Amino acid sequence: MLDEPTRAPSGAAAEPSGVVRDEQTSPIFRRLDQRLTADASRVVVRPFHLSWQASGHASSRGARLVSDIMEMDEPAVEQALVGVFHDFEQRHWQIERVFETRFDQVAAELKLDRAALSAARRQLIGAYFSHEYSFQAAALMNPSIVPHPDQSNLGPGIVRFIMSLRAVGEGHISSITFRDGLVGENGRFELSPEPRIATAATACLQIGDTDGAVAVERDRDSTLSGTVIFPVTPAQANGLEDLRLTPFVHDDGTREWIGTYTAYSGREIRSELLRTRDFRTFALVPMEGSAAVNKGMALFPRRVGGQYRMIGRQDGKNLFLLESGDLTEWSGGARLLEPRYPWEFVQIGNCGAPIELDEGWLLLTHGVGPMRKYALGAALLDKDNPLKVLARTPQPLMAAVDNEREGYVPNVVYTCGAMRLGTKLFLPYGLADSCVAFAFADISDILAHME
Repeated sequence: MLDEPTRAPSGAAAEPSGVVRDEQTSPIFRRLDQRLTADASRVVVRPFHLSWQASGHASSRGARLVSDIMEMDEPAVEQALVGVFHDFEQRHWQIERVFETRFDQVAAELKLDRAALSAARRQLIGAYFSHEYSFQAAALMNPSIVPHPDQSNLGPGIVRFIMSLRAVGEGHISSITFRDGLVGENGRFELSPEPRIATAATACLQIGDTDGAVAVERDRDSTLSGTVIFPVTPAQANGLEDLRLTPFVHDDGTREWIGTYTAYSGREIRSELLRTRDFRTFALVPMEGSAAVNKGMALFPRRVGGQYRMIGRQDGKNLFLLESGDLTEWSGGARLLEPRYPWEFVQIGNCGAPIELDEGWLLLTHGVGPMRKYALGAALLDKDNPLKVLARTPQPLMAAVDNEREGYVPNVVYTCGAMRLGTKLFLPYGLADSCVAFAFADISDILAHME
């Protein structure tokens, strides 16, 4: 089962929500006044890792901590646990279950006998090896957006969506969060309520023989908007960055939601795939090959010419078109786009999966110019031969205006994917690596802006 969907009465009229026209860069995108900002009060419970081997001691710190807890008598254990519940029970879903799960992880490391311990002692051990983490204390940015699997009970022209966001917390560690809602070609835009309590998806199994491929599962009591996907493998330890989602249609007509993201270990990066059919269980799968050691890859939403296709940037400056017979193997590539205009001289990159139009593939791009200012543009690729560039934007479609420039990284507008709504394009985008904003554009205006 998916979350209970946000419902719209059939045929209900809807007025545009806070549309503000931007005349300072171009009149193409109509910005909304709504913003999503980081919120340090949104916390989840995460494992707290002690250094297992303390220097100069024969036993690990973890084992010594457990030994101290084991020496407490049962009334003291129960009293300590009451204090923990008083402080944290109202801040987290099913905290007893969270502590039991964490105890099982610690028990496997330290060879503890679950049956020999009371529930209170197990949960107190779990609490000592857990901590609260403010997953978006630093920033919320770089969204992508796709149609929700459930499009029932909607009025004409209204689409239920799922939006992914990059949340950045303590230590600049990035995780993946979600919001869902409704959007319409007529300018309607509504976000579903965000629950006060968030929960972390849990790793549930290793996938096949691929090193580092795992599945994570959403908590059964959590909505999608209350779910956070944290790094779970060593290759992801310092972040899951910039998920680019697309609703991928396989040759047999089945649909799967696939996203590309950057896994950062703290020393190295690589590209990985997030795959899901229900937004409850997510496969996190590393990609192989020479092209997969780079950032910013974006998958076409179907095979083209019998091959999977990907847009990537392999040299830090130019865009390449990649093709493969295997979703997880990416090497080689042909140069597709080079910086041509002053606003993109430093580098160009993709801004999400290509969007299929009658005219061809619409590829949103970003360019970096003087003072490391980021701006958004677009290119149109041939539908049958995407290596053929039909047109591109000589001027930016969007750049930061005065009230959008300040933030964690100034002068940046950036997106990881837009969504087509009939003749319109709906664009969520990051501002200054600090918050998320929203805009609409007529696709015909975007194409008319190209040459």
